[in-house]
Amino acid sequence: MKFEHPATFNPIDQLKVVGHPTSRIEGPLKTTGTAPYAYERHDVVANQAYGHVIGSAIGKGRIASMDLRAAKAAPGVLAIVTADNAGKLDKGERNAAPLLGGPEIAHYHQAVAVVVAETFEQARAASQLVRIDYEKEDGKFDLAAGRDKSSVPDPKIGGPADTAIGSFASAFAASPVQLDATYTTPDESHAMMEPHASIAAWDGDKLTIWTSNQMIAWGVTDLAKTLGMPKENVRLISPYIGGGFGGKLFLRADILMAALGARAAKRPVKVALQRPLMFNNTTHRPATIQRIRLGANRDGTIAAIGHESWSGNVEGGEPDMAVSQSRLLYAGANRMTATRFAGLDLPEGNAMRAPGEASGMMALEIAVDELAEKLGMDPVALRIKNDTQVDPEHPERPFSQRQFIECLQTGAERFGWSQRKPQPGQVRDGRWLIGMGMAAAFRNNLLTKSAARVRLDRDGIVTVETDMTDIGTGSYTIIAQTAAEMMGVPLEKVAVHLGDSDFPVSCGSGGQFGGNNSTAGVYAACVKLREAIAQKLGFNSDEAVFADGLVSSGNRSVPLAQAAGNDGLMAEDGIEYGDLAKTHQQSTFGAHFVEVGVDADTAEIRVRRMLAVCAAGRILNPKAARSQVIGAMTMGVGAALMEELVVDTRQGFFVNHDLAGYEVPVHADIPHQDMIFLDETDPMSSPMKAKGVAELGICGVAAAVANAVYNATGVRVREYPITLDKLLARMPEVG
Repeated sequence: MKFEHPATFNPIDQLKVVGHPTSRIEGPLKTTGTAPYAYERHDVVANQAYGHVIGSAIGKGRIASMDLRAAKAAPGVLAIVTADNAGKLDKGERNAAPLLGGPEIAHYHQAVAVVVAETFEQARAASQLVRIDYEKEDGKFDLAAGRDKSSVPDPKIGGPADTAIGSFASAFAASPVQLDATYTTPDESHAMMEPHASIAAWDGDKLTIWTSNQMIAWGVTDLAKTLGMPKENVRLISPYIGGGFGGKLFLRADILMAALGARAAKRPVKVALQRPLMFNNTTHRPATIQRIRLGANRDGTIAAIGHESWSGNVEGGEPDMAVSQSRLLYAGANRMTATRFAGLDLPEGNAMRAPGEASGMMALEIAVDELAEKLGMDPVALRIKNDTQVDPEHPERPFSQRQFIECLQTGAERFGWSQRKPQPGQVRDGRWLIGMGMAAAFRNNLLTKSAARVRLDRDGIVTVETDMTDIGTGSYTIIAQTAAEMMGVPLEKVAVHLGDSDFPVSCGSGGQFGGNNSTAGVYAACVKLREAIAQKLGFNSDEAVFADGLVSSGNRSVPLAQAAGNDGLMAEDGIEYGDLAKTHQQSTFGAHFVEVGVDADTAEIRVRRMLAVCAAGRILNPKAARSQVIGAMTMGVGAALMEELVVDTRQGFFVNHDLAGYEVPVHADIPHQDMIFLDETDPMSSPMKAKGVAELGICGVAAAVANAVYNATGVRVREYPITLDKLLARMPEVG
């Protein structure tokens, strides 16, 4: 189905099932521990062996020698795979560095071997017996040091590296109120609970992988290319994922090493990456250095917006597109954005929840707060004044929906923003200095094709099959809601099967595009099934009504189960969007409000309350969507106050590569969170009239926290995370 404009009659608009706060249908499996995650699939194939991955002990250089003799002789060892005996390997299209290193080493903890044994303990013990000698080289591990040698990248995603509208330099120089500040964000880890894990089994020249992966079709394509085999011979199965946040978008070492280990051992092999390897072997959010210049007239009209960003990555990697939101969020006649890339020898940087906007808004939304102070203007009012209903870089392209002002006004009223004291350090509660901060939320709405297969059986059960994944976001439930609405059956009459490459190719889970596009694909398949049912019953498909388990037209009604017959009916289709993305800018908007307390003596920061207001199209399942947003808000607090992969710039690795050293928020760090969804449907987005929301919830949160800390203390910190050592020496200034 090619979607170009909303249908005259859309069954989804009945909202009998869609749009209702519905508990996740797979929830009982997860809460009882019976949902089978990748490493726990003991029943899928017999005689499973265990693989233990060895990661490189250097950040840059080459392997001089590798002695496997003692390891091969260890109890239970079945095989050891290295680059020397793995056979010819290619590199997947979406992998910046080879997943199996040797002799050349691209980064620390790059996989260099997998030891396969009868038990996990035997594999782990034998891996300690492998002796590897390295020839170290001087690597590039420091973004700040590499900034001056950075280059203009050719990013594959996120648009051009540089943009320019009007004359930024002259407009900035002529502006009576100016801000020129530099901000830094650190490397961050996805730090999901479930490790990267896979079970691989060969049947002749056919390979099946049970894994934890967000994008099934990408995984099949890249694994087939890496192994040099037809993709028709590769099957990936990933029905349940214990967290991804973008870290499981791409083929990673667990999948490849399980496949190579199983081929060498001639039996199924399971591999889970050790926690340290998850930090250094897989992807992370790369650090950025961002310079923002804003020039405004004294009435608050922004005349000049300049945003430059530097980030680093391994050779073949991509930059963080931290400037992306600055091209779209605020009006301004004269604009400039620039992205620069520094080649580093650190582990690969790639997508992490809201790549680009999350780190970019950490800087931009502090800068706007600083500009408001220079203007003597309320931060909410400044943002409202500089709203735009068209793409500032392409004024001929309007936003399909943009309720940014409504988000700001609603949030300010609900949060009690009028009680905020503009002068920092004015409010105390005992030993705590109290401050309020806010920031805009922005994330693009991405349209991508997605397909599904829908079956109707003689019992009236509607079964949906698509390779879409559920990473804890509620995909099973919103897909079931969509099919139930379209086919006129209760939710319990719908079965959903996800995460199998034998199913039609969906959009996958990532970029907050999963919910809208995957359900639109199911919608398209259901439209085709409705047409088949109507034709079989002799009804006009445009007039047939599907409701309460019946198909009706005129004065005739037939039970849906009867329409299926003994053999059932099946339909398959997908959604495609034509030129919609060219004619209208599609984005999601929001506003974050935060109150913090800062201990006047120790500079300890405590978040006291939070509010998010989101405008993100039709909310398909408010219960699941709320969970997504408050989870994103929690990640935003982590980014603001604690999350940082600390780089050893001498050896080239992330020092705090476990969940003890890499700090994330816990329950005690997060107060009551409130959130509001504005009533919005976007008919330009899809037949579901929905958008994404899972990543919108993190965009701007860290800046709102930072702005609240400044309002409490008068200390402006531009280097994330905002740890107490960056505040403490300056706290006496506010007494």
